[in-house]
This record gives sequence, C-alpha cells and structure tokens, in this order.
Amino acid sequence: MALVSEFLSKLTLAYGGEPEPIFPTVVPVSDFDPVKDAARIETAIKTKGVDEQTIIDILTRRSSEQRREIDFHYERLAKKDLVSALKGALSGSMEALMLGLMKSPAQYDASELKASMKGLGTDEEPLIEIICSRTDEEMMEIKKVYRDMFRKDLEKDIAGDTSGNVAKLLLALVETKRDEPSNVIDYEKIDEDARSLYEAGVKRKGTDVVTWISIMSSRSAPHLKRVFERYKSYSPYDMKESIRKEVKGDLEKSFLTLVECFENKQLYFANRLNDAMKSKGAKEKVVTRIMVSRCEVDLMKIRTEFKRQHKRSLYQAIADHTKGDYQKALLSLCGGDD
Repeated sequence: MALVSEFLSKLTLAYGGEPEPIFPTVVPVSDFDPVKDAARIETAIKTKGVDEQTIIDILTRRSSEQRREIDFHYERLAKKDLVSALKGALSGSMEALMLGLMKSPAQYDASELKASMKGLGTDEEPLIEIICSRTDEEMMEIKKVYRDMFRKDLEKDIAGDTSGNVAKLLLALVETKRDEPSNVIDYEKIDEDARSLYEAGVKRKGTDVVTWISIMSSRSAPHLKRVFERYKSYSPYDMKESIRKEVKGDLEKSFLTLVECFENKQLYFANRLNDAMKSKGAKEKVVTRIMVSRCEVDLMKIRTEFKRQHKRSLYQAIADHTKGDYQKALLSLCGGDD
C-alpha cells in the first residue's frame, strides 16, 4: 500500500514545466516590408482628414516587433518618431489604442501600472488586473522595463500607493517567488495547502490573510488549480465563495482575480470584456487594455471562452458597444467572428 501511495504522489503532469501555449489573433506577417509600411503610414497621416483605415490595417495586423521596425524606418523617412506622429494625427480611444500597440507588451503593462498610480488616489482596477494575471516571467520583465522607463522600482511605487493586506498581496506577487511547475504531482502538499486555506479562513473566526497570501503567491499555477479542487472536500464553499465571505473591497477583488486566473485565465479576461461592454457606452480603457495586452498572447482563446460563456461572439459585442475608427481597430485586433 505504501508503494501505491508513493507512486500516486509522483504521477507526472502532462505539461509540467513547459511554458504556457499561446493563442494570438495578431501574428507576424510573412511578407513584411517595414519601409513600405512606414511610407504608407506617412501618406495616411499627411492625407487631409487622416486616413485612419490605412493606419488600422497596418498597425493592428503586425506583431509588436514588426511595429518597432516600422517605427525605426518611419523616423528615418519623416524625421520624427511614429508615436509623436500618431499623437498629432489621432485622438481619444483610437489614439490610446494605437499608442498602446506601439509599446512592447512589458512596456505597455508598465505604463498602465504607472498611470494607475499617478496623482491623487490609486486606480486599483488595472493594478489588480495586471499584477494578478501575469506570470512570474512576465512580471520580471515588467519590473525591469518599469525601472528603465520611470527610473523607479515598481515595488516602491506599489508600497507608496497601496496599503494593508492589498499591498502585502500585490508586493508578494511582484516579488515573483512562485514555485516552478513540476512534472510531479505532490498530492500530500496539495492536501496540506487546501487544508491550510480552509483553516485560515472559513474554519476560524476572522481570516488569517497572511497564510492565504503566502500560499497563493508562492505555489505554481498547476498546483494551485488542484489545491482549489481539493479545497472543496474541506469547505462547504468553493474557494471563490470563501473569498467573498471572508474579505471585502480590493482584497476580495485581488484574491478573486488570482483564483479566476489560476482556474481559467482566458475566461477571466472574457468576463472582464463582457462586463466592460455591458453598459451602453463601453468602458473603453478596460477594453483597450485587454485587447492590446492579449492580442499576441491568448486573445483567440479569450474569444472562444467569450462565446461559450456569453452566447455571443466577442466580435459582435465589440460591434454592438463601440463605434467609429476605434471599433474598426478593435475588430481587426479581434481577428474575426466566431
């Protein structure tokens, strides 16, 4: 019997330590000509009234690296960088979207984090969304780029702009001390963590938030997925219901985001997009941020989850809740109807 339990505790995971697969809607174009693209954009910007369609056709259908090459050749041609030219030619949500596309994924995340902590009061929504949904590798790159762009450490800015347990959780995630996914399933550890989460929350009066933070910020994603499944055998509520009962406000949002991303990251983003487009006028900042940051990562899979969960395509939702050139650019990033 001991041999059986030892064997079971060492079962191999299918995708152990491999990087997450990607499902982009925007991929590098094969017949790429940055000089030609730069010239076409220059003509589009100089056209009376600006030819937005050409700008959309080019920038939403090139990869981040290809856009950087276009920028390099544009500057040689027009004697000014493409970002400055786009700022002068566009406005509003369309401008924000195109300028977002001109940054690398890490630069974009870093600038969104910085913007959320600017001035009086912090906009916790993007802070929580980005920090709780990025992998350790992505977060390490964001921290490096943040320091390069703003000459400040991301950790210091977060510590200065947030407080209490929210600050502790966000800083623990930014530290990037998560275990590497293993090819071995440790059932003993899964059971131990599930029991610890239960005993730190639902089982006692008052929540031991430190234990929750410790487990959720240091274990690998595949391990935590199994922990949340195992948790149901201890608690009368699943992990998300337990969070709603135990904590409130931004801490609740942060823990829920973490759990939702561990369980199904693409469904989390699909739900965020749906919520942002529920009202008559879409919450364009949220829509822009998700579409720009996920189009080269997993937007194709987000589209699938959106259709499955909300019984209409993401393409249709964008068409119904946005308008003008901004709508055209989003639909192009979306990459098609389902």
